[in-house]
Amino acid sequence: QAEGRAGPRPDEPSPFAKILAGLGREVDKGEGLVEKAVHGGKELGNVELLALQAGVYRYSEAVDLTAKLVDRATSGVKTVIQGQ
Repeated sequence: QAEGRAGPRPDEPSPFAKILAGLGREVDKGEGLVEKAVHGGKELGNVELLALQAGVYRYSEAVDLTAKLVDRATSGVKTVIQGQ
């Protein structure tokens, strides 16, 4: 490779796969947070409600970003296929 940099190893996930995996973890945490809030069985105070609001915001942002990344990747694949 140019300038002595080694390419990605075949057994290593691509940067895109790493990003999607990280977003998947964030979505899983968000789902767990919402599940716990809905079925937790205890009344939440102001601090807990603010933490829940922040967690749900992060969850919705992760879902939105994941959808955008998948849409861009799909568009890119479509462009490459049409060019052949």
